Order: sequence, then C-alpha cells, then structure tokens
Amino acid sequence: LFPTRSRVSAMAIAQNIGTAVTALLPALFATVAPPGSTDIPLTIGAITLAVTIVAALAALSARETHRIRMSELGEPNAAPMDKQDYDRLRAEAMGETKVARAAA
Repeated sequence: LFPTRSRVSAMAIAQNIGTAVTALLPALFATVAPPGSTDIPLTIGAITLAVTIVAALAALSARETHRIRMSELGEPNAAPMDKQDYDRLRAEAMGETKVARAAA
C-alpha cells in the first residue's frame, strides 16, 4: 500500500524512461542495419529477441512483494502476511481514506 504520490511518481518515471528508450530504437536499428544492407528483418528480429529475453529474465528474477509490509521491503527474510490480516489492514486504510476525503 504505497502512498498515491509514490505510485504516481514511480509510474511517471518508468513511463518516461520507456518512452525515451523506445524513441532511440529507430536510430539503433538504422545504425545496426542501414538501408540497403542484407538480412534487415533478421538483424532487427535478433535485437528484439535479445531485449525480450533480458526483460523476461528481469521479470522472473524480481521478488514478489504482494502482502509484504512496506517496512519489510528489501529484507531477504520478509514473509507475506496472512490474507486475513492483509484484507483487514487494507479495509482500515481504505476506510481512513474515505473518512479523510469526506471530512475535506
């Protein structure tokens, strides 16, 4: 349950980095496989496959953080809390948010 400001900032940073990298790919492709060269689809496909494999390995090696307390994130021995505790804490947090919005 990260604060909204943190979630929005992280999403915006990731979005902009992804956009910048994507914008640079045509320049990379033109450098690696200039017009008139042979096997352009194979070269571009190989680069795309390599990037996909790196992304898949990164996703597979990432730790699952669902139901882990924020104070325990990054700790190697952090264990997820019980679903009942998670649901209770989430309901309390959502209730406090609704009460704060209603009071404002």
